[in-house]
Amino acid sequence: MVRHARHRQPALDPYARLRALDGRHPLQDAAPAAYVAYAARRRHDGRVVFFNLPLAREMGLVPRDHPDALTPALARAILDTFCLTIINEWDLAHGTRVCARDRLPGRYMATRYLQLQHPDPLGRTSGDGRSVWNGTVTHHGVTWDVSSQGTGVTCLCPATATEKRFFKTGNRHASYGCGTAALSEGFAALLMSEAFHRNEIATERVLAVIELPGGLAINVRAARSLFRPSHFFAQLRQGNRDALEACVSLFVERQIANGDWPNIEGRARRLRFFAAQTARTFARMAALFESEYVFCWLDWDGDNVLADGGIVDYGSVRQFGLFHRAYRFEDVDRMSTTLPEQRRKARHIVQSFAQIRDFLLDGKRRPLARFRNDPILALFDDEFERTRDLLLLRKVGLEPGLAVRVLRRARRSVGSLRRAHRWFEYARSSRGPVRVPDGLSWNAVYCTRDLLRELPAVLRERPAGPTPDEVLAVALSRYASRRDRESTPWRRRKAREFVRAYCAVVSVAAREAGCATATLVSRIAARAATINRADRITGDGIDFAAARLLRSRHSLSPDELRELVERFVDQQDLTPAPAHGRRSARVTTPPTRAVAAVLARMLRVVRDHREGL
Repeated sequence: MVRHARHRQPALDPYARLRALDGRHPLQDAAPAAYVAYAARRRHDGRVVFFNLPLAREMGLVPRDHPDALTPALARAILDTFCLTIINEWDLAHGTRVCARDRLPGRYMATRYLQLQHPDPLGRTSGDGRSVWNGTVTHHGVTWDVSSQGTGVTCLCPATATEKRFFKTGNRHASYGCGTAALSEGFAALLMSEAFHRNEIATERVLAVIELPGGLAINVRAARSLFRPSHFFAQLRQGNRDALEACVSLFVERQIANGDWPNIEGRARRLRFFAAQTARTFARMAALFESEYVFCWLDWDGDNVLADGGIVDYGSVRQFGLFHRAYRFEDVDRMSTTLPEQRRKARHIVQSFAQIRDFLLDGKRRPLARFRNDPILALFDDEFERTRDLLLLRKVGLEPGLAVRVLRRARRSVGSLRRAHRWFEYARSSRGPVRVPDGLSWNAVYCTRDLLRELPAVLRERPAGPTPDEVLAVALSRYASRRDRESTPWRRRKAREFVRAYCAVVSVAAREAGCATATLVSRIAARAATINRADRITGDGIDFAAARLLRSRHSLSPDELRELVERFVDQQDLTPAPAHGRRSARVTTPPTRAVAAVLARMLRVVRDHREGL
């Protein structure tokens, strides 16, 4: 009997899927006109300060049983994959030397998309100005896109279009043309995006933060699809039907393959579903932004939001503590939309999707104005109003199923509550408009979250409800001036209307739930307290919390930093406890002294800025 010698099998690389992110993406073959390709070289001056291990496990980039630690081997794989800079047009023109062993084999996309701040209204010279796409990864039937910010200045930056020349990466004199990203940007986007994700606000997420010298960073982001409406709009405006068809087909196929959309047979049916589903998605997104006071600068270009309704690029994204409806972000040469205007802008984006649908179906690009009465806009309006009402009932504390039944049974009562609630939200300070660090605002006066949180407790003690003066006292914010605090007959009337409408909705909900009103009030009290908690994040709070994180990074290891982020996000979880028990935190072990100290300071600044911008 002949025995064959055993050969030792080479150990499998646990990070092979991570290393496989080498720039390849299906868009490169489908639509060459939709991107600019760049060679890249490896950098040797990066340090991994954060890696999102839970997200990496979900994406299959690390094994499921990988320890909760940034091991040296994992850090090396992250740097090998993401610590790079492109070889751009300036480098080629000036003969920048690149060592052969540092030149990476892949080609990385800077995608083209429409941008408001670009001089070209057709999107021929705009898109990823300081980012490239690292590629895709598929795990358990779900495909993710991965991109990196701060990897070098591309020819699609606004500065190149404005000054008609190429720029060296890292230059400090070209607005929107440096090609770099700040470490503070990465930390702020990390904290806000993880808090949004935990609270079911769709968003791209930060996968890794790599620190570079001089306070710079490469910030790696991931999402199930990184297509923006502006990717489609650029091809639409240029009349490039083939490239538009390729982009739309890739997006639709990704949504179906990921299980986000049903499988639809036939090109025409897919295109009609694509337009209608986008209307529903953007209606829900706009209603959610308005309900949660999320400022995302929606505009006609569809640049600051993903095509699946998620948030992208946190440079101007904020969450307000109050309904600061007059706030406008000030960019280099223009002011942004306001919170209430985001609905109209989302509707305008949907109108452009109707134009895309018809252009692809019959080959004729009709004027956008022809679609102002398209059926998907009526669908948008209906879905927006329904979602807005359901989100208000959620703030009241009703469970989702009960909220749907109440809205179906008593839409008029819900409408009365919405109007009474909106009066408190819309009230503005008598001090008038004020200048803020990044724009203009006109501060709100009342905090309706405080009102919805405290009202059930009052009703349990006094079923007749609070007095108008008590309502006004609870709702007043720190922005209220002495004049705003006066108890006028008009304000007392609005307070009575609010309590009356609130009690009417709660009575309907009690009948639908088959219980006494007092019993239902007790049930919704805990939910309302969690959903409307006082110490929730705002844009200002995140900026200060990220600054704390930035100052503490040298005293914390990457694993402690990840634990700190997870504990911070746990504290921002606004999901009510399930009926069968308490909501459990993601991190259950006691924190180290260093983590606990930094976390306490971060939460303190969140509380201090809870009513801000």
